[in-house]
Amino acid sequence: MVELSSLDVILIVTFFVITLFIGIYVSKQSGKSAAEYFLSGRNMPWWLLGVSMVATTFSTDTPNLVTDIVRTNGVSGNWVWWAFLLTGLLTVFVYAKLWRKSQVSTDIEFYELRYGGAPARFLRGFRAIYLGIIFNILAMSAVTLAAIKIGAIMLGLQPWETVIYAGTITVIFSALGGFKGVVYTDFILFFTAMAGAVGAAYYLVGLPEVGGLEAMLQHKNVVDKLNILPDFSNTEALITLLIIPLAVQWWSSWYPGAEPGGGGYIAQRMLAAKDENHAIGATFFFNIMHYALRPWPWIIVALASLVVFPDIASIHDAFPLVAEDKLGHDLAYSAMLTKLPSGLLGLVLASLVAAYMSTISTHLNWGASYIVNDFYKQQINKDASEKQLVAVGRTATVILMVCSALLALVLTNALQLFDIILMFGAGTGLIFILRWFWWRINAWSEISAMFVSGIVSILLNFTDLGAYFFGTEGLFPAWAKFPMIVLVTTLVWVAVTLLTQAESKTVLQNFYKRIQPGGPGWEKIISEAREENIELVDTKEGWSVPSGILAMLVGCALIYSVMFATGYIIYGDYTNALMLIGVAIIFAWVLIKLWKKIKVTIL
Repeated sequence: MVELSSLDVILIVTFFVITLFIGIYVSKQSGKSAAEYFLSGRNMPWWLLGVSMVATTFSTDTPNLVTDIVRTNGVSGNWVWWAFLLTGLLTVFVYAKLWRKSQVSTDIEFYELRYGGAPARFLRGFRAIYLGIIFNILAMSAVTLAAIKIGAIMLGLQPWETVIYAGTITVIFSALGGFKGVVYTDFILFFTAMAGAVGAAYYLVGLPEVGGLEAMLQHKNVVDKLNILPDFSNTEALITLLIIPLAVQWWSSWYPGAEPGGGGYIAQRMLAAKDENHAIGATFFFNIMHYALRPWPWIIVALASLVVFPDIASIHDAFPLVAEDKLGHDLAYSAMLTKLPSGLLGLVLASLVAAYMSTISTHLNWGASYIVNDFYKQQINKDASEKQLVAVGRTATVILMVCSALLALVLTNALQLFDIILMFGAGTGLIFILRWFWWRINAWSEISAMFVSGIVSILLNFTDLGAYFFGTEGLFPAWAKFPMIVLVTTLVWVAVTLLTQAESKTVLQNFYKRIQPGGPGWEKIISEAREENIELVDTKEGWSVPSGILAMLVGCALIYSVMFATGYIIYGDYTNALMLIGVAIIFAWVLIKLWKKIKVTIL
């Protein structure tokens, strides 16, 4: 526990006042209609949306999660989420413009644009509850759990106290300000959070017990954790940490903020953009910041923590009041922050509050948008007025906050939920990628994938649990579970697709007219329409997907080069860093050329 100075308190209180003021200031305009409350009238610029995406994905559990990964598996362990860059850039260069052209209010509404009949209505309503409530509460509870651990370590707060203090202000400005309030406050939250993370990393490396950057990198507890790539001689680590994420995970798994083909709160921001070009710009800015630059301050603190707190026992010795069921490697980040001086401590605490509020407010608004647009308006009150829809949205916001807070009080580790959510989404991602470009995919494809993925995940975890209790070996090694779920789920949904009836001609033709996805997967529908003297293809638009995929690959090379170069600069390996910077410049030049081509095709 640390003692806050007057300066620390002033910084934190000032931050709270500013965010509440913004929520109250925009509340009147946000309350005019559901479109204003959830999408801010679809007129947001790319830079504001991009910053909002970055701020949203920097939650209180993110530095804790990265710390847990680094202390357990080393820096290379981060490939479990670094691999999602491929998903992110596929969204940037292929799917961002498609989402913006769809003109739907939520990505769940897409189901009744792409599919038809009762299966589409069921899918929309079920996914609204499944994602908007169940998965959303799981994600928010992980963020709140991190806040609880920070509050316990740094301020000596009981779990319920952290939930009350942090949650109340967040839910007030989220319910009042709607999406516009979330995005505006995200702009402030982003810079506060980044300043706090960088400032903390710089100061903590200089602690006497750490001895500076060079001493830290040579410390016996740190030296074997530094590799950015896994040890190629360790087959299991190589498969688990690199091969599966890069070869399978990025395209096959659904995860909030990294959905194949875009979705969730990322789709919400693309749908709120001024036009397709602003949607592309926002998502590209987000991916650069999220993968190439932002993780390194957290990684530095995680490495420093191995010197100061080499194991969980040392954390427990330093903070004996922390409940044993909350102990874990993820606590090391909060433990390190207790060593910050006055002023910087206040800034870092404000930055962590900012991270918490940004993520929770986004999830609240996003989840409420599903409940209002895709469940309440569709299943309960089709004739609801705009004021009623906003009222339901605000009520749903409060309920989601309460439920996630209660769940957080019984959780112990954020990595638990990361693995659960990842497993439950395994095998569904390929549908989200292909449904835009293959006419044969139907609502039953998604329904079957969703249920099979969940059932197989439960069965595999159940058999592992039984093996644990009875002292026997599990059916599969740990690294094989994820690919097994992907394989079974994919085989089932492909079979279901081919065995069930395709969507109606009218649904498919209307979808193509609005979206203009192009490609060989729609040739049959286009040919049949021409036989009926119906022209679906807008001749002013070319098919930009091949250029988009090439841009995705070049963009990945660019961002990974910058990410590696940043790491090598920190490690003092300036030769490799300069070489990678040169490589990054070349890829940036190529990407600019490709970007112009893609941009021209969508004007």
